[in-house]
Amino acid sequence: MSQIEHSEGSAKPAQTPVIEIRELHKAYGQLEVIKGVSLTAPRGHVISLIGSSGSGKSTLLRCCNLLEHSQRGEILFEGDSVRWRGEGLARVPADRAQVTRLRTNLSMVFQQFNLWSHLTILQNVMEAPVQVLKRDPAQTETRARELLAKVGIGDKADAWPAQLSGGQQQRAAIARALCMEPKALLLDEPTSALDPELQQEVVRVIKDLAAEHRTMLLVTHDMRLAADVSDHVVFLHQGRVEEEGPPAQLFEAPRSERLRQFLSASMAE
Repeated sequence: MSQIEHSEGSAKPAQTPVIEIRELHKAYGQLEVIKGVSLTAPRGHVISLIGSSGSGKSTLLRCCNLLEHSQRGEILFEGDSVRWRGEGLARVPADRAQVTRLRTNLSMVFQQFNLWSHLTILQNVMEAPVQVLKRDPAQTETRARELLAKVGIGDKADAWPAQLSGGQQQRAAIARALCMEPKALLLDEPTSALDPELQQEVVRVIKDLAAEHRTMLLVTHDMRLAADVSDHVVFLHQGRVEEEGPPAQLFEAPRSERLRQFLSASMAE
């Protein structure tokens, strides 16, 4: 069954969204890169963000878990709105405990893996749950080994990051994110630093996670991946939502001329 059939045919219960963004604005000095974007990530859904370089996709993702601070608009995690102090470029989160809760529940997977080179793969996966969440090391090790096996690199637990291929490192990074038992995964171009053969290793893992109804916000340049795994696709252009909807609508019958141009260029690459 295709992801489009899965999205339209399966009844997912109405719940408070894991992530909700309302009229978000983000600027660097005088340069506004996000200009009033709103989106919702319901529990168990995959929301893909697509668009050309500079459209604001990665910045929006980083704003979701407060790696970047927005200047206006609301960010809600499970219905709880982030509390701020200050205004404009001086606006910062006001509640440190709330920031910690949000970040530990929204695990980020970066384009460049960001594994700690001085730790083994197993230690990389265990580090945050043990040190940040204070989980039992023995139980965490068991879970970490399960997750490494899940992403297909169970035999690499004692290897160092430098001994792994890029695809293996990215799968280790996904296992590390999952070991936090997050409410959602935020994936920022998880395949773009890999050559085509290694990309497919990571794509298979992402598809498996989507099939498990993991809540994910996925920034990707891979239109086939977005079409296959998404429940909803958001096309950003110059910091605004140009068009959004189910993948069948966006990829097969785009309404906006800018999206048609973008998809044509993407397919030509």
